[in-house]
Amino acid sequence: MKPSQRRTLFAFFSELAIYAVFVVVYFFLVLHFLGGWLARLDKESVRLYGLVCLVLIIGQAVILEWLTTFLFRLLRGRSE
Repeated sequence: MKPSQRRTLFAFFSELAIYAVFVVVYFFLVLHFLGGWLARLDKESVRLYGLVCLVLIIGQAVILEWLTTFLFRLLRGRSE
């Protein structure tokens, strides 16, 4: 394997691992802070519950992608 391929593969797997940790932390934060409210919302208004869940999913994708990109730019800047 070429060194550039090895570097790219390492960067991919390290980003994947860090992103996975962020997703798990995000899940438990939402569960802790919004779990009860989401459960009540599910019983009261299914449409609003679906909309809120979609917003949470999109928010997770945008915020966590921004966070991992920022973190890796910061780390690459220090190593180069």
